[in-house]
Amino acid sequence: MTLKKIHQTLDKISPFNFQEKWDNSGLIVGDMNREVSQIVLSLDVDFEMIEESKENTLFIVHHPLIFGKLMQIDFAKYPSNLIEKMILKGQSLIAMHTNFDKTHLNNYVFEKVLGFKIESQNDFLCVAKVEYTYKELLKHLKEKFNLPTLKVVGKKEKITSIALCTGAGASLIDEIEADCFLTGDIKYHDAMKALSEDLMMVDIGHYESERFFAEILLDELKVLPILAIIAHSKNPFHTEIDS
Repeated sequence: MTLKKIHQTLDKISPFNFQEKWDNSGLIVGDMNREVSQIVLSLDVDFEMIEESKENTLFIVHHPLIFGKLMQIDFAKYPSNLIEKMILKGQSLIAMHTNFDKTHLNNYVFEKVLGFKIESQNDFLCVAKVEYTYKELLKHLKEKFNLPTLKVVGKKEKITSIALCTGAGASLIDEIEADCFLTGDIKYHDAMKALSEDLMMVDIGHYESERFFAEILLDELKVLPILAIIAHSKNPFHTEIDS
């Protein structure tokens, strides 16, 4: 099956023109006219994944491997070191980033993973009415995202509404109309702003909140006459807990 035909199917599932202007979804590495031997779905691509995959494999990932200006191809540095290995094996890469956030990922995590019912939403935010105590909510989030610890901004003993944006959504603080905002990569100044505006925030992790990408897309790609498998990229962070 050609890369072009697969790209067309992906565009129907989650149109690439839905991506944000600053994004780089779509074809990152490859030739639209080449044949693909298999599809590997993952949040990111890494060395181990490239080495273990067949020649002419197509990687479909959430995060674009090339993001922003690529001023030089230095094979000793990221992302050129990965691109070189992919080219040598005739492999390809397509990213489905902010377009997939809008059409699939946020909704899936909010409803299927967390079990909330969407009351309202926009491109990146899902909002629901809930009834949780502080401890109940944190326990629920730890279980669903498999997180041993949570970073929390503010503390509300009673939470009646929740908003979510997977990945890094703290820049959306001004749009939040809820008691609590769930997102990842919360920075210090975001936390100070939320605290001053009486908004509770919980950092649910970037990797942890988006790791469902592959399983969502796998279900959508069952219509294709080509093997698609999931590969689990590693979380670049790990948590050290003293024994």
